[in-house]
Amino acid sequence: SGASRGVCVGHVSPEAASGGPIGLLRDGDIIRIDIPGKRIDVKLSDEELADRRAEWKAPEPRVKDGYLARYARMVASAAKGAIVE
Repeated sequence: SGASRGVCVGHVSPEAASGGPIGLLRDGDIIRIDIPGKRIDVKLSDEELADRRAEWKAPEPRVKDGYLARYARMVASAAKGAIVE
């Protein structure tokens, strides 16, 4: 499975594509994973995070038509069960 050793974070909510904080991370950022506390923290200043949040844009959907595109537009986040709303 590839997940039998070390730490594995399986799901982060809210998702990056919907504007969640995980979407503000960049290559090289240092993060701290606190499993008992159920937290992921990044070693960045509040100012840097605010700058990144101001620059953030929602990614373009990769699939723009058909049933998969319709599902992507209508589905709730995985934290809400990934059901069609």
